[in-house]
Formats: sequence, structure tokens, C-alpha cells
Amino acid sequence: MVALPLLLSFTYWHDANAFVDVPSRQTLSTNVAVHSPIFPTPFNAMPTKQNTFPLRMTIHDQDDDDDDDDHESSNPLSKGIDSVSWLPSVMTASSRSSRSIIESSTAASASSSSSSSRTTQEETIETLPLFPLGGIVYTPNSEHILNIFEPRYRQMYNDILMNGSKRFVVAMCHPSEEGRFAKVGVLFSLEELKEVSEMTDDRVKYICNHRVTGRVRLHEVVNPEAWEKRDTYLKVRGTIIDDTGYYSKKQTFDDDQDDDDIANQDDAKMDEEISKKLVNAVLNAALVDSLQKTPEERALFDSFSQLVELQHELEEDVRFTRASVKSFGIAEGTDVDPNLWTSIRLWQSYAEQRLVATQNEMQKEFQEKLVEFLKREMGTGNKPGGEEELPSAIGFQDLSPELQQELIELQQRMTRELKPLLLEQTLSMQKILEAEDHKGRVELMRYFVEAERKRLEAKKTLKNMFGGRSVLASRQEIEERKQKEEVKEDMGGKAALQFFEDDEDSFQ
Repeated sequence: MVALPLLLSFTYWHDANAFVDVPSRQTLSTNVAVHSPIFPTPFNAMPTKQNTFPLRMTIHDQDDDDDDDDHESSNPLSKGIDSVSWLPSVMTASSRSSRSIIESSTAASASSSSSSSRTTQEETIETLPLFPLGGIVYTPNSEHILNIFEPRYRQMYNDILMNGSKRFVVAMCHPSEEGRFAKVGVLFSLEELKEVSEMTDDRVKYICNHRVTGRVRLHEVVNPEAWEKRDTYLKVRGTIIDDTGYYSKKQTFDDDQDDDDIANQDDAKMDEEISKKLVNAVLNAALVDSLQKTPEERALFDSFSQLVELQHELEEDVRFTRASVKSFGIAEGTDVDPNLWTSIRLWQSYAEQRLVATQNEMQKEFQEKLVEFLKREMGTGNKPGGEEELPSAIGFQDLSPELQQELIELQQRMTRELKPLLLEQTLSMQKILEAEDHKGRVELMRYFVEAERKRLEAKKTLKNMFGGRSVLASRQEIEERKQKEEVKEDMGGKAALQFFEDDEDSFQ
């Protein structure tokens, strides 16, 4: 029996940056779970075998800009799933050619290395543990918590603790081919580990906190047979790209200290270091506005500003606050905060929240019917506070035939309409992750921001066409709301520079 909660969970979440949206529409106070054996694996589990869905990244030409045609032809997701780079599958199916997995991977590595001429001399190829995490894309300088329960990954953590490396690679899994991983992943560095096997009856061994300290360009899987045997974890040969400067700074710090220095560090020194970091963070944030922007960075910033204004004009349920424009980071690296990576994570969370809002809207009518059915069948409709007495779960077989059919159709519709959007959002982030340099990431971000802006421009045109001025607020009303929001932001005591640390300020 599979519990299918209503609200049905569709999107995945990022531990450190799941921004909370408070939509203007009303939500139901009762959340009932339907236990049913008929539904597939939830989408956030990212099954390894599934159909290929068409991507829906479209740009509606509402402007006469000279670069619109170029924008269309340069769609970074025009090839769908193949728009991002993948390693060969580690599966050993008989239908594959006689060439070994290693030979296949090595050939792909040679091809990749020839196209990656920008690899610096400081970047060296290492053998690292691989921890595939479904369809999730992580970004540098973010933090994430993992619960470790599988025996092979318990072994992996024991190994990285014993050898002192405390790091491993996380790569996105191919959405339709089992045992195939993205060629660019990220490096998880272990910061904290808690042994919780006694508290969980050994269901969970470790709860671990990590920081993403860079990207990794994967060349080959060195033990592909482990994927099917599941007796140990995968290992890859890869090149670490130190996006955050973590390892270069760590090496310098380690070289400047001997064992006595490390042993003599006390709490006072640690507090002093923390204070220095806080001061530096404030100073770095103050420098954001003074940094000179490249033409590409300026174009991205302007596109984002226009998008935010359009979101407020249309009163979108999921939208950025106007304060977010002031702290929209576009700087290279992570020494300045906010920077481009923080803005990429912000955009990722926005895309997730739009999916959640769309999902909620699709389920709203069914939820209302379900609640009415329960009230009628269980006689709680006439009791004071009857809504609170509704059961938290109900079997699928206990629903009326009409509701059963409607629930099946709802699931099918959600699969048909939302899954391609989820895939598109995931591939967008992976495409940004594998960009060769800062300029490439800026241009990709601008493309996705422009695509969203033009979608809203098309929506605005349709509303004006069919709804007239009664649908859209007048310019005067918009200005009045803008002034009120600015007053609220000024009185709220939250500086714009704190935007990326205060998740609730990111959206309205």
C-alpha cells in the first residue's frame, strides 16, 4: 500500500535553500492521505526508467528586440535530455557492444578532455567516491544534510573518515537510463557527522552535514560492476574544479601551521576568527554595488529587474520581492556575497515553487470534493468543528467510484503536464553547472530569466486582450503598491544585503 498524500508531493527540495512562498490563494485546512496501490513511484524519487518527455522551454516573441531570433536559435535545452553531457551507462546489458565499460568510458573521457582545454595545471585527476542522488542538482557553496542508511554508503563514509579525505562526488542520474550519470557533478565535503544507529534501531547510521566546495568533471567510473552488485559504492576518476577556493585556501592554511599551532587553538581564537569572517562578509556585501559589471552581467541584472517588476504588475502568486533586485548577485567566485552562485540557487528555488503552486492549483478542486465526500459519508458536516474530525487517511477503495476515477485522471494529468516542467528545471540547473566559465553561466542564467520574462509578457498581452483594464491594475495602482511595499521593507529592519540568508524575504 502506497500512501499518496493530497497534497501530492511532486518536486524535490534542497535542504539549505528551499524558499517558502505564501501564495495569495486560499488553501484547504484539511490534508487527507489516500492509500492506494495503483500509483507509480513519487516523482521526487526520480525513477531510473521512464518515458522521455518533451521540454517546454518556449519564448514568446512579444518584443521587437534585435536579438530575439538569436535567443530562439540558441536555446540551451533544444536537444532535450541530450542537452547536457552524460557518462556512458555502467549497466552490462547483453545488448551493449563488446567494448568494455572502462574502454567506453575512457573513450568518452578522451573526447571530453579534448573539448575541455581550459583545464588548468592546478587541476589534477583523482579517484573519488561517487554518491548518485537521483535527479537533484547541487551548486557550489551550498550546504546539505544527508541521512545514511545503505550498507555501501555506510562503508563509503567509514572510508572517507579513515583516509581523512572527508569528501565525495555527487552527480545527477540520467532520467531515463539506469546507471548513467552526468559528466559534471559537485564535491561534497563532510563538515559534521552524527552516529544515530542506536536512536534509530540501526535504520539510519549517520546524519551528515556537508558543504559543496566545488565542481567535479567526471572522466570514467572505475568499478562499474559495483552498480549491479551493490556490494560497495562506485568510484570515479575526476578533475576537481575549485570554484569556491576552498582547497587552495585550505592548503595555504595547512602549510602555515604546524601541529603545535593546531593543538593550541582555543575557543577565544575561534571566536576571533568567526568575528573576522562576519566583518569580512559585511564588507564583501557592501562591495557588491561598487563592482564593475561586464556587459553580460549588466544584461542579466537588467533582465532580472524587468522580470520582478512584471511579476508584481501581474500579481503573480510566486514572485520575487523588489528588495531581491538590490541583492541579486552576479559576481564571479564566492569571495563576494551574494554572487552568481547564490542567484543560481535562488532561481532554482523559484522554479521549484512555481511547480508547487501549479500542482496545488491542479489539486484544489479534487481536495474540495474529497472533503465534501468525507463530511457526507462520515456525518461530520453538521458537527461543530467537524472538519477537524475528518480522518487523516482514507483507503482508495473507500472512495466513491467517481472520486476514484477523478483521482486516477488527476495523477495522469500531473504526470503529463508537470513532469516535463520538472525535467526542464533540472536540466536547466545541470546545464549551468557544466558551463565552462563564469561568462557561460551568466549567459545561461540570462536566457532562462528572459524566457520567464517573455512568458509573463505573453500572459500580460492575453490579459489585456481579454480582460481589459479590469484585469490588470492601472499604472497608478501599481505605483501605489510599489511605494507601500518599499515602506514596509524600510520598516521591516531587514537590509537588502541579508537577502540571501533570509529565505522568507526572497519571495512573496
